[in-house]
Amino acid sequence: MAGMRPSGSVHLGHLVGVLTQWASYCDNADAFFEIADLHAYTTDFDDPEKIRKARNAMVAAWLAAGVDPAKATVFLQSGVPEIAELQALLAMITPVSWLQRVPTYKGQIEALGQKIDTYGFLGYPLLQLCDIAAFRGEYVPVGRDQVAHLELAREIVRRFNYLYGEGATVLVEPQPTLSEFAEVPGTDGRKMSKSYDNAIFIADDEETTTRKVRAMVTDPQKIRRGDPGRPEICPLFALWHFVNPLKVDGVAAECRSGALGCVQDKTEFAEALNAYLRPVRERYAFYRDDTALVERIVAEGTNRARAIAGGVLTDVKRAMHLL
Repeated sequence: MAGMRPSGSVHLGHLVGVLTQWASYCDNADAFFEIADLHAYTTDFDDPEKIRKARNAMVAAWLAAGVDPAKATVFLQSGVPEIAELQALLAMITPVSWLQRVPTYKGQIEALGQKIDTYGFLGYPLLQLCDIAAFRGEYVPVGRDQVAHLELAREIVRRFNYLYGEGATVLVEPQPTLSEFAEVPGTDGRKMSKSYDNAIFIADDEETTTRKVRAMVTDPQKIRRGDPGRPEICPLFALWHFVNPLKVDGVAAECRSGALGCVQDKTEFAEALNAYLRPVRERYAFYRDDTALVERIVAEGTNRARAIAGGVLTDVKRAMHLL
C-alpha cells in the first residue's frame, strides 16, 4: 500500500524514486495506491480548490509512469470513509506522547508555521496507519524520513492486537520497503521538491527541461573545461544514474580528467533526459486530456477499496465489542 498527496505536480524525483517501484508492484503484488487528499488538508486546508484540481493530474502521471489500474487498485482516500472511522477507533488507544515524538512533527511546524499545528496534523501518522491497516497492507514503500512514522504504526498495531486480539492477529504490522533511489537531487543539489523550486516536472516541456538543466549546480571548483571535476559531489552526475546508467562510468572518467566540461555535460544530459521522459510525457498528455477515463479508473478503484476496508473495519469493531 502506498499513497501520495495531491499537493503539486509530479516531478522526476517521484518518477524514479517512487513511481517506477509502484509500477513493478502491479506485476508482483496486490497493490493499493491512494490519492491522499485528506492528508493534503493537514497543511493546505486553506486552499481546497488546489487539492481538488491536483487529483486528476497526479493520477495521470501515475498511469503514465506504468501504474496499471487493471492490476492494482487506485483509490481516493476521502472516498473510503471506513479509513476515517478506523482512525477514530484507533485514536482511542494511541497516546498523544507517541504522536508528539515523531521527528517530523515539530520540524514541519517550524518550517511551515503554527497554522498547521492542528489536531489533524498531530494525528497525521495515525491516519497513515489507517490507510495501510484498512487493507491489511503488509509492505509500504517509504522514504527514509517516513520510517519513524511506520514504526509508530507498528507500535499501535501491536497495542491494538494486545488489547483486543485475544490471541489472534486482527491488524497486520506493516513492513517498510525503501526505494533503491531514496533521494533524487534537484537542480540546486538539495532533494528534488516543488517546495524548493528545484524540480523538473513531468508536465514540463522539453525547452523548459533544457533550460532547467543548463541552470543546474555542478562542481563549484570546476570553473573551466580542462579543470578536473569531482562527479561524486555533482547533482547532475547523480541524475545520470537514473536517466542513462550506461553513461555513468564514461561521464565520471571524463569529468575527473577534465576532458568533459560542465556546459557540454549539461547539453548531453538535457538531450538524454528529454529522450528518457518523452514516452512518459506522451502518455501523461493522453491521460491528462481524458478526464472521464481517469475519473472512471479512480471511481472503480475506490469502490473496490471500500469493499475491502469495510471487511477490515467490521473485524476491528467485533474485536472491540462494538458489534
